[in-house]
Amino acid sequence: MQCERCHKNVATVHLTEIVKNEKIEKHLCEQCAKEEGYTIKTHVSLQDLLTAFISAHGEADDMAGATCPDCGMSYMDFRNEGRFGCPNDYEVFREALDPLLEKVHGSVEHKGKLPSHASESQRKQRQLMTLRRQLREAVDREDYEEAARLRDHIKEMETTDGAA
Repeated sequence: MQCERCHKNVATVHLTEIVKNEKIEKHLCEQCAKEEGYTIKTHVSLQDLLTAFISAHGEADDMAGATCPDCGMSYMDFRNEGRFGCPNDYEVFREALDPLLEKVHGSVEHKGKLPSHASESQRKQRQLMTLRRQLREAVDREDYEEAARLRDHIKEMETTDGAA
C-alpha cells in the first residue's frame, strides 16, 4: 500500500481515528508520519511492553506494597523494571501475576513441550506432576472423592513404574 500523502513510499504507519462517530484511516510512510507530527517508536523493549501491559490491566491493590523477603524486591519494582529479583518472587506476587499470566498466555501453568525423543520415564514424570497438581486443586476445592481417586492413581503409577 502506498503512502496517502507522498504517493512514493510504502505506507508503514497505519492510523485510525474516530471523530464524531466517523472512522478516519490514514496510511503513511514513516517520513510523512513524522512530518505530520506523529511520533513513531520503532523499537519497543519487552520491559516497556510488560510495564505497559501491567499498568493497563492494573494489579491487586494490596500487592502495591508487597515485598519479597528473600531478595527485597517490591511489586512496584517489578512493575517498573519488568523482571524479578529471585525465583521466590513468583510465589510472593502470585496474586497479581496469575491474572496477568492468564491474559497473556491463557494459562498460569507452564506446560512446555517434551521433545519427540523424550523417554517414557520423562513422560511418566510429567504425568505424575500433572496428577499431583490436580490432587492439590481437588483438596483445595474440598472435592475429596476426586482427591482420593487421584491419590490412588498416583500411588499406582509410583509403585508399578518404580518412580518416586
